[in-house]
Amino acid sequence: MNIAVRFDRIAARQPEAIALITGRAGKYRKRSFRELRETADRFARTLVEKGVRRGDRVMLMVGPSVEFVALSFALFKIGAVVILIDPGMGLVNLRRCIGQVAPWILIGSGKALLFKTLCPAPFRSISRSFLAGAIGPWPGTFAAGRTRRAGEPQVGPLPAVACRATEAAAIIFTTGSTGPPKGVCYEHGMFQAQLHLIEKYYGIAPGDVDQPAFPLFALFSTALGATAVLPEMDPARPARVRPEKFVRTILDHGVTYSFGSPAIWRKVSQYCLAKGVTLPSLKKVLMAGAPVPGELVERVKRIIAPDGDIHTPYGATECLPIASMRGTDILASTWSLTSRGQGVCVGRSLPGIDIRVIETSDGPIPGWRDALELPAGQIGEIVARGPVVTRAYDHNDSENRLAKIEDGNTFWHRLGDLGYLDEEGRLWFCGRKAHRVRTAGATLFTVCCEAIFNCHPEVHRTALVGVGEPGAQTPVLIAEPLVKPRQPERLLAELRHLGGEQSLTREISHFLLHPAFPVDIRHNAKIFREKLAIWAAGQI
Repeated sequence: MNIAVRFDRIAARQPEAIALITGRAGKYRKRSFRELRETADRFARTLVEKGVRRGDRVMLMVGPSVEFVALSFALFKIGAVVILIDPGMGLVNLRRCIGQVAPWILIGSGKALLFKTLCPAPFRSISRSFLAGAIGPWPGTFAAGRTRRAGEPQVGPLPAVACRATEAAAIIFTTGSTGPPKGVCYEHGMFQAQLHLIEKYYGIAPGDVDQPAFPLFALFSTALGATAVLPEMDPARPARVRPEKFVRTILDHGVTYSFGSPAIWRKVSQYCLAKGVTLPSLKKVLMAGAPVPGELVERVKRIIAPDGDIHTPYGATECLPIASMRGTDILASTWSLTSRGQGVCVGRSLPGIDIRVIETSDGPIPGWRDALELPAGQIGEIVARGPVVTRAYDHNDSENRLAKIEDGNTFWHRLGDLGYLDEEGRLWFCGRKAHRVRTAGATLFTVCCEAIFNCHPEVHRTALVGVGEPGAQTPVLIAEPLVKPRQPERLLAELRHLGGEQSLTREISHFLLHPAFPVDIRHNAKIFREKLAIWAAGQI
């Protein structure tokens, strides 16, 4: 069940095929599957020599690079538990998460080791630290560019340890878009299930070329035999991507599919349309992290291969993917309903995944009852079970009680999202449970209400928030304009008029403009409505 076994088999089958491409235009560095495997094996042997063992909790704080990919496979190969934390989550969250997960070993860049030195408190559990990459002319302990030293024996491939399906493989933190980030426990069997879904549903195979904006997805690509191109960008700030650089690597390497947040593809599509650039090799674009507007789907379809399509996989860090929707189907059948406030259709459940909608509750649900399930068309909590659904958060029993529902020998995960299933079995997303606005007379759902206002040509996006205590909240609609409006009062009046025309939004009487919404660090697309609610309370 070890994902490193899958990679080793691919490397043996196609040793000279290109596995990984790094660098920038004019300075690309290509590594074959044989070279990447040899680097991972060298790293794994070094780790074992330095006392790293199966089951050790190893925090990997290395940026997108050959070292990141090779070290990940090396750690999987020896059965260590890989801990990944987004560095862009902010100092307070970063310190809290490191302290909570209590790693035993740190492998990091020079910046990461400096951070440990300057801020030692959360690293108290660390017994050993290792440098990866290089600082100036001095190579790190784990540097992909190191050549075999004179007299150093040539060694064969290092076999990966055989792992049980339920054995811990990694701890990956959530973005913290509706609360503090939580460490999600991944098992080896879950990675295998994700690989199977990605391979079969999206048709990924050897010969494909991937450009993942989220570095972890490079592991999936190479394990499936595809080439991974690491784009020249900061993965912690995808909305700041330089579109000309992102486009350059797609064109230079004939990228066939790419995963990224809507924030990335908004900038890339705008750039391509303005410059008259098309991406003829690109057959599949996967967008996730936030609802994908139909307008963005339409723009991206105009720049990719004529027979290409957009896919909007749905899920969460705790369970991904569980449903998916094709851009062609969004434009043909569901986007018009979304713009009228019926939610965002995220498609049907993927093979092996069971999705239900249950009555909304803010407390724990100790056990599954069929009576919890709601009929088609009724909005409630989205829950899922299946082989890609994780079992627990690390060191967080209180959140486990809130997020999991036992059902005999299985369990359901509560995604924290609200939505409904239609008569055709398609899932519609209506917003986060924590973001619903509860007034004295109704419950308003963010995604449904915001769609009424997002159609305004001067608006980039909107956010519905509630001010006050749940059950007596005042709904406030906040708009982020595309550009600073010359006549803000006119724009606000037009938004009020739009809201007054629909029964869904008629209760909203407070409208505000905000220059730039706070968003999550992983996708730069999830809106931090909690922060906007505090700001709105001060405004009204």
